[in-house]
Amino acid sequence: MSGFAYVVARSGTREATPEEATRVRRGFVWIHLTNRDDHVQTWLRDTARLAPFVIDALTALETRPRCDQVDGGAVLNLRGKTRAAMQISDPLASVRLFVDGERVISVTRLHLDAIDVTRAAMTSGKVRDAGDLIASLADAITRQLDPEVADLGDSLDACEERLDARNAFELRRKVNADRRTAIGYRRFLYPQRIALENLAALPVRWLHDDDRLHIAAAADRAARMAEELEAIRERAALIHETLTDLRAELIDQRSLLIAVAAMVFLPLTFITGLFGMNVDGIPYAHHPGSFWVITGFSLAVAAGVAIYFVRRHWFR
Repeated sequence: MSGFAYVVARSGTREATPEEATRVRRGFVWIHLTNRDDHVQTWLRDTARLAPFVIDALTALETRPRCDQVDGGAVLNLRGKTRAAMQISDPLASVRLFVDGERVISVTRLHLDAIDVTRAAMTSGKVRDAGDLIASLADAITRQLDPEVADLGDSLDACEERLDARNAFELRRKVNADRRTAIGYRRFLYPQRIALENLAALPVRWLHDDDRLHIAAAADRAARMAEELEAIRERAALIHETLTDLRAELIDQRSLLIAVAAMVFLPLTFITGLFGMNVDGIPYAHHPGSFWVITGFSLAVAAGVAIYFVRRHWFR
């Protein structure tokens, strides 16, 4: 079982092992575990002595952002940015937390970038209690996701500037990828906003007024990102439709050119076929200037058909 722990006492903040942190009787402790083996559930049950409901919430494979009050504490699940390879439909890694005021136990399956930010705040002495820790983690998660959402919007802006039927295939792939990413982010950011709002409203003693303000700010940031992702999804759908229309218009134009060319050569094919028959009685068959007469007549017919289409504005 891998992980780390911090102990906050009057003398300051020090790093410890999870086993050492469980023996602390005074002060605040943060224990972080990586849930990649069966020892985590055993440790949570036998050493941390957590309730079965809390253990299930901390070790579940499939999770979504949530916040539930448990006696004087809370079970919290958040989603944040990770450097690990993720699926487009599931781009964010989860962190599960149990908070009871005197201790915070967090569990992750994949490394979260926000954990590093919170550890730095813990080491520098900015985090002194459970409320500070949760507020710092929520703030770090939403701040790291903000530029990711902004990049999706900038990517669509670039696609809109390049709207052209000749770039349709490349742009369609890019727009579809951005749309899938936006849907994956929004899938978790919308419930994350609700979870943070519920957390800020919990009637618990370990959340102070400034902690609630920071958590509410993180919830507002998550709400703004969820709204922007919804706008990105709608814009991507509109761009996709526009590209489809441009592509159809280009095909129509090319089909029109082919049709006009066919109409120009159709009478020529008839004339050459008529005078090219290998039968007796064809007029001017033995006349020395018949070839040039027929060629000139064919060119005149072709020019007449072309002028007709030009005057009918078929090329606009």
